[in-house]
Amino acid sequence: MSDGSGEGRGPATRVYAPDFLTELFRNPLDPGYADAAAARRRAAQGSPSSAGGWRGASARVVSLLVTVALGVLFVVAYRETAAAEPERSQTRAGLVEQIRERAGETDRLSVRADQLREEVGRQRDAALGGSQAARLRELEAGTGLGRVRGDGVVVRLADAAQDTDAVTGAGAGPPRVLYTDLQRVANDLWGAGAEAIAINGQRLTATSTIRTAGEAILVDFRPVTGPYEVSAIGPGSMQRRFRDSRAALLMEEVARTTGLSFGVREAEDLTLPAAAEPQLRYARPPVSPSPSISGGGRSSSPGPSGPGVSPSPSGGVR
Repeated sequence: MSDGSGEGRGPATRVYAPDFLTELFRNPLDPGYADAAAARRRAAQGSPSSAGGWRGASARVVSLLVTVALGVLFVVAYRETAAAEPERSQTRAGLVEQIRERAGETDRLSVRADQLREEVGRQRDAALGGSQAARLRELEAGTGLGRVRGDGVVVRLADAAQDTDAVTGAGAGPPRVLYTDLQRVANDLWGAGAEAIAINGQRLTATSTIRTAGEAILVDFRPVTGPYEVSAIGPGSMQRRFRDSRAALLMEEVARTTGLSFGVREAEDLTLPAAAEPQLRYARPPVSPSPSISGGGRSSSPGPSGPGVSPSPSGGVR
């Protein structure tokens, strides 16, 4: 035994107080949260009718109902579309047939108009005589109102081959010739020295237009379809000058990158038809109203040209 002097005791054990920061880093989650999470896991595993299980079952039921509803809507829409397809096809076929009939009638009337124009030309030449008739024919050839023949070039443009979509099997929409392409080609042919130009048999004049309506290209308001052939009569150097033009270089680049067809070839003894008679509108001077004389001998009515506009000596407006 040891006495009270402390001799014979072992070394004293030192007790340290817990460090709050160390404990916080070791166990950052409060024990209450951990117990609540464990309780929820036990409830979900052991009781399917618990709140979490009920919510999961409800979500599955709602998803199933939405899927069924969408399926029913798709089936109804498909049946309605399939039922209306024969009527749409019949209407489309009827419209196509009407277009063909009208186009054929227009072609017949155009041929008849050309025949009448030639007959009028023969009667006119017989009435005018040799020199005057020759002069008039030259003017008609230069303005596009007379048929012409000669050597020249033919520029051919065609749409690219139609691609097929790998998923739907439908046409993927090939690159198409635009009306602006025909405009550029025609303008640069004029610049290269062309004396007469026609696009698919439609003669160009000083008042001709090349426009688009939907997917159709119109030349003087008459539709033309591909492949497009721009025929031009002119000097022998016209082909070389046109190949160096901006339109030719641009179309060659477009043909290489998109698959469009573009070509220029010489042609001998081309015949270009006459253009239709233009419907010109002429400016006419306005009719002067009777002046009303008031005090001072001055007219109280404005001049025929209106305020701010002075009439030219010929009666027009400057």
